[in-house]
Amino acid sequence: MPCPKKPASPFRYFNSSPEVIRLVVMMYVRFPLSLRNVEDLLFERGIDICHETVRHWWNRFGPLFAADIRRQRVSRMRGFRHWKWHLDEMYVKLNGEMVYLWRAVDHEGEVLESYITRTRDKTAALRFMKKAMRRHGSPEAITTDGLRSYKAAMSELGCEEKREVGRWANNRVENSHLPFRRRERAMQQFRRMKTLQKFASVHASMHNHFSQERHLVDRQTYKARRSAAPAEWQSLMA
Repeated sequence: MPCPKKPASPFRYFNSSPEVIRLVVMMYVRFPLSLRNVEDLLFERGIDICHETVRHWWNRFGPLFAADIRRQRVSRMRGFRHWKWHLDEMYVKLNGEMVYLWRAVDHEGEVLESYITRTRDKTAALRFMKKAMRRHGSPEAITTDGLRSYKAAMSELGCEEKREVGRWANNRVENSHLPFRRRERAMQQFRRMKTLQKFASVHASMHNHFSQERHLVDRQTYKARRSAAPAEWQSLMA
C-alpha cells in the first residue's frame, strides 16, 4: 500500500529560511511598523531584504499563518457552552471614503471575525453574523450597541432573545479596536477593500496569538505565556 504524500511546504520556492519569513511577517503585522521600518530593523540584525519583499511575504504568508491560528482556536472553543460575543462596527477610511469594519469579540477579548462592508444596514449585519456563526457556531449571548441593524439581523436569524444591550456592556469590543487603530495610522490608511479585509483578518488572528492580558495574571504566568507564544508561532505551517 503506497504511503500518503506529505503536504508540500509553502516555503519550498523561497530561498530564505521559514524562520526569517515568520519573523518578517510577525514584525510587520504585529507592531505598528512600516515596510521600510521592518527592512531597517532586520538590516541591524544582519538580514538584508527589500521592503517590497516584506510586502510580498505578508501578502503570501499572512493569511496562511492567520488561518492556522484560527483553526486551532475554533477547534479548542467549539462546543464551549458559556460563550459570549460582543459585536461592534468601526469606521475605516478607504481612499477618502468611509467603510465599516464589523468585528466580533468573545468574552476573553479575542477577535473572532472581521468583515468589511460599505453600508451599515441590516443586510451587512446579517452577512457578518452569518459568517461568524458559520465558522464559530452560536454563542450563549450576544452583546451589541443600540444599532437597529443588529436587532433586525438577529430577528431573522431567530436569536433575538440572546441579544444584550447596555451602556458600558460593550466596552470589551470597543477597547479591542485600539490595536487596529494604531496599526492603521502606521500604514497611512488603506487603498483597496480586498487589502483592508485581508489585513484586518490577519491582524486580528495575530493579535489574539500574542495578546497575553498581562493585567489579569501574575508576573510568572505572564512570562511563561510570553515565552510560549513565539515558540508556537515558529511551529506554524511547519
